[in-house]
Amino acid sequence: MALVEGVEYPDDLYYDVDNQIWYAPLEDGTLRVGMTPIAIGMAGEILVFTPKRNGHEFERNRWFAALEGGKWAGSARAAFDGVVVESNERLVARPSLLGEDAFGAGWMLIVRPGADDWRAGLVTGARIAPAFAGWLADEGYRGRAD
Repeated sequence: MALVEGVEYPDDLYYDVDNQIWYAPLEDGTLRVGMTPIAIGMAGEILVFTPKRNGHEFERNRWFAALEGGKWAGSARAAFDGVVVESNERLVARPSLLGEDAFGAGWMLIVRPGADDWRAGLVTGARIAPAFAGWLADEGYRGRAD
């Protein structure tokens, strides 16, 4: 586990630091997707979660879910092209799950990447803590257009 801002981040996940999204490979080649605790903290309590519909394609750096929080409303953006396989209906019904269990019950989507190189640009393992520390120090979240 990597410790980031006092929260343990699983080191077997792949993180899109710029977009604050995590990806967990599943046995069938799909990926479970969630939002990082840093992003959730910045957004405040998540009030609305609206995923792209199952079977719909998404593009790299474009939205695959929309969220509205107490401090922020915007999009969860993908690190690669793909298609939505499943969305977390429990999260749609109870968006607060995202903040309660970001790496568990608060997952957002199951996606199928469009290419085998989906890991390009993502961080994992020992690189997690330094990557997030750099993003925070550089204020990578400031001025981000949605």
